[in-house]
Amino acid sequence: MTDVLRRGRASLAFSFFAQGVAFALLVTRIPAIQDRYGISDGLLPAFLAAVPILAGVGSVCTEQLVKRVPPSHVLRWSQPVVLLALLGVGAGDGLWEIGFALGAFGLAVGALDASMNMLGVSLQHTYGRSIMLGFHAAYSLGGIVGASLAWVGAHWDLALFVSYLPVVVVLLPAAFVGSRWYVDGGGPEEEEKAQVAGEGGSGGVGFKLLLPLCLVMAVAYIGDSTVSNWSAKYLQDVLGSSEQLATVPYNVYMVTTLLGRAVGDLGVRRFGAVAVVRAGALVAAVGFAVVAAAPGAWVGMLGFTLLGFGLCVIVPQTFAAAGRLFPGAADAAIARLNIFNYVGFLVGSPLVGALGDAWSYRGAMLVPMVLVLVTLVYARSFAPGPSRYGDGHERPRTADVGRGSNGL
Repeated sequence: MTDVLRRGRASLAFSFFAQGVAFALLVTRIPAIQDRYGISDGLLPAFLAAVPILAGVGSVCTEQLVKRVPPSHVLRWSQPVVLLALLGVGAGDGLWEIGFALGAFGLAVGALDASMNMLGVSLQHTYGRSIMLGFHAAYSLGGIVGASLAWVGAHWDLALFVSYLPVVVVLLPAAFVGSRWYVDGGGPEEEEKAQVAGEGGSGGVGFKLLLPLCLVMAVAYIGDSTVSNWSAKYLQDVLGSSEQLATVPYNVYMVTTLLGRAVGDLGVRRFGAVAVVRAGALVAAVGFAVVAAAPGAWVGMLGFTLLGFGLCVIVPQTFAAAGRLFPGAADAAIARLNIFNYVGFLVGSPLVGALGDAWSYRGAMLVPMVLVLVTLVYARSFAPGPSRYGDGHERPRTADVGRGSNGL
């Protein structure tokens, strides 16, 4: 049993890692993609917006798919599509080709994100203790690796296809082999909880109960997209840094995100999910305040560092909270919650840009600061349910590990 759990946990962590690599390789090479396909500045936002919109569609479709097949099957086949679509981005020549590749990437990413987090939440329930932050730490590590590989490709002026091909050749077979050991949730304990969980556990997802978590997810990704899209411009144009130094904040943010998630599960086990989420929201708010008030580039870097430590805990714990809130319909809740990942991503960058142009970029940084404090209002939504994991009273591991995708 223990070996099944360990293999399932390791294989799922690798999926998170591979997803981090693939997504970073796409978003960090957007200028090269634009040049390759001759996409105008006016048309580029439409291409970029299509990916999260279609990802939301993919997440909705996954909610329906997992009623018929286990989430492990969705993950097993969506991850190769993501990697092949990434390769397609570097292989085409015409606008229709990049449109098709990005469309496939977006749809598959939605299914991939939803199914990965479904498996993560169910595996956390099986373990009986917080492990979700560890999976998202693997994603952060993948993002760092992907961004580093993208830098190498840009530094050596490699064609996109040449830059992407070795990554896909390595990750694709490894992910497919690893998918043999995915562990789906389920079992008698889940069925019993579904019968007694009331509004959330009877097989339906009450939107009023899920709404606070949806808002928290959206504001977390507004904050994240603010860093990824505006940190370099802010440091260079507002704080007067060099172009080279302006590239550092996002890398620092990713590293602190990794470090925070690597130790975050220990914090949840010791202090509880509510306390960890509250602390993360406060640290993130302080980070935005420091960025807005920074007199120079190095103080601004400190602010972005705090943002990494603060925001990193919120998203994994939001998925975990949805699983606890709807124990009999966790997959549906996670699929719907995942949509607000893309809502936040779509809203964040244009919001800060519009406020920066109309008002000031310093003032614009105060908006995500206020929004992330909304998390404090809804922190009680992260309180543990009957499972008791994450509140200092974790239950023992259950012997039922569900059904593995390899038939175990």
